[in-house]
Amino acid sequence: MTVSRVLNGKKGVRPETRKRVLKAIEETGYIPNSLARSFTLQKTKTIGLVIADITNPFFTTLARGVENIAAKNQFSVIFCSTDEDREKEALYLEILVRKRVDGIILAPATQKGDSLKSILIKRIPIVLVDRELKSPKNLDLDIVKGDSVYGAYILTKHLLSLGHRRIGIVVGSREISTAEERVQGYKEALIEMGIPVEESLIKFSSYSEEGGYTATKELLQMRERPTAIFGGNNFITVGAITAIKEAELRIPHDVALVSFGDIDFLSQIYPFFTVVTQPAYSMGVIAAELLIRKIEGRDKVKEKREVVLKPELVIRESAGELLTKEVRAKEFCSA
Repeated sequence: MTVSRVLNGKKGVRPETRKRVLKAIEETGYIPNSLARSFTLQKTKTIGLVIADITNPFFTTLARGVENIAAKNQFSVIFCSTDEDREKEALYLEILVRKRVDGIILAPATQKGDSLKSILIKRIPIVLVDRELKSPKNLDLDIVKGDSVYGAYILTKHLLSLGHRRIGIVVGSREISTAEERVQGYKEALIEMGIPVEESLIKFSSYSEEGGYTATKELLQMRERPTAIFGGNNFITVGAITAIKEAELRIPHDVALVSFGDIDFLSQIYPFFTVVTQPAYSMGVIAAELLIRKIEGRDKVKEKREVVLKPELVIRESAGELLTKEVRAKEFCSA
């Protein structure tokens, strides 16, 4: 009983006794049985992190934020990467329930939360990150996300300010909330400038290099191709680069290219890419803090909380000034 009190940091043990117990633990190399403790305390000090793609630098950075806060609070993290697959997501969630995790941070593969039913029944705390869920209805889960509508709006506005009027956009699947939100921001910027929205310039694909490559090829094969392309995430942008090079076009001289989301090597090659960056690390930190407070019963707020973090526009060279230079040349000639 005394050893148990020392290991769990409880009161009622004299300082001299505590020292003797700690010394004995050190000398014998004793390691507490965490599984046995979890049955006793009804806590495993483990959380699950279910994200779309661990190879994507955005999610890697987010995971780092989660991991750092978990370690600070003596929690371990089980990482699961769904590859945007609904069945894979359901399987991972089922495994996490069997592992008796104390809580889950989830970036949903789709906007449907069918796979969450068993977790909600067991009252396991959940915090959503990056992406919304639209069903089941009345699903009051805390969420930490970036402002995709605003980010797409400011990125499109930047292209418009350079004189681009035919702007193609490639985003992920319609089943993912961020794809719809980025198209919404894109449309809002066009409408504000009095430019009609042309649906053929909007491509719902997948948040992958292959998706970006295929959709960009379609845009470039249009009779009147866009003068600028908006990559809906960093992987889409990488695919778009390949398609543009295959078409023997230059960035930004022949077609401008911007990205929602940055990756290291994009900022190191010419032309430097104009991007909207998201505070991925902060998303992970805040989501983990919210979840751990729920697990430990320190969260007194009953209403759904929505933490929305603002993205930042980083202007480099990939959007170019081609069209504004052409406009200036025409003005000069007419004068």
